[in-house]
Amino acid sequence: MNDIVTDIKTLELETVKNLKNSKANNTVRAYESDFKDFSLFCVKNGFKYLPTEPKILSLYLTHLSKTSKFSTLKRRIASIKVIHKMKGHYLDANHPIIMENLLGIKRVNGAYQKPKKPLLINNLKLIIKVLDEKEKNEKKRIRNKSLILLGFSGGFRRSELVNLDYDDLEFVDEGLKIFIKKSKTDQAGIGSIKAIPYFSNKDYCPVIKIKDWIRYSNITEGKIYNISDKLVSLTIKKYASLAGLDPNLYGGHSLRSGFATSAAEAGAEERNIMAMTGHKTTQMVRRYIQEANLFKNNALNKIKI
Repeated sequence: MNDIVTDIKTLELETVKNLKNSKANNTVRAYESDFKDFSLFCVKNGFKYLPTEPKILSLYLTHLSKTSKFSTLKRRIASIKVIHKMKGHYLDANHPIIMENLLGIKRVNGAYQKPKKPLLINNLKLIIKVLDEKEKNEKKRIRNKSLILLGFSGGFRRSELVNLDYDDLEFVDEGLKIFIKKSKTDQAGIGSIKAIPYFSNKDYCPVIKIKDWIRYSNITEGKIYNISDKLVSLTIKKYASLAGLDPNLYGGHSLRSGFATSAAEAGAEERNIMAMTGHKTTQMVRRYIQEANLFKNNALNKIKI
């Protein structure tokens, strides 16, 4: 009997481990951080947080709605549900008391979330110029030029960029092929390849700049950048500020959205943009295209006053 109990305990531990491994480490940490906030709310108010009830979660959402964006509320629901699942508990996150409360919050507060501005070509050049002129640290100057230009030209997510490994790169006559082992939309790790051609303007060529960084740092294995995804965002903000731009308007996602918007402005097809960014649905890419065409296809262009 004791052997059976021991086996079941082992299976339970392995199952929890499998559930955690089904998500990226960063994702699990984000879930745990969200759940910690929920648990603190429960402890403060004398509620049980594991397992919890839909009514308690609904009260938490109302509390959160006073200071948080609607997207944050939806993320917290997902996080709390996943943590319950990992711990072997069921939580009905679609319970009417949660869904109706969300709908009411949405109608009162709205669901619009102002995104970070895309880093478009002119501002990208401005940032590279100021980086060249004002960054006195040679290592940071070489690294950050390659980081920004590669992040933009490949439409990279920050997590993809900081996890690039030396063995993921293949320099060819046309430019650089980069193997993406895993991404937000490829949790199974099937992988994909991004192709970055040489630019005619060498000052802004990501292929040349990443070669410069590899040569300078004598990288022969391991991570190309060995930095956190948060540092990518801070780097963009730093040079945006030095370039006279408002750093609060830009972040790590500005490279990815900047590529997509710039490509759309230049007339690139939707499917070709998606092939580079790795988007699996057209919804977000069409938002970038719409942004790019706000003035180009504006009905007012037909009116002559």
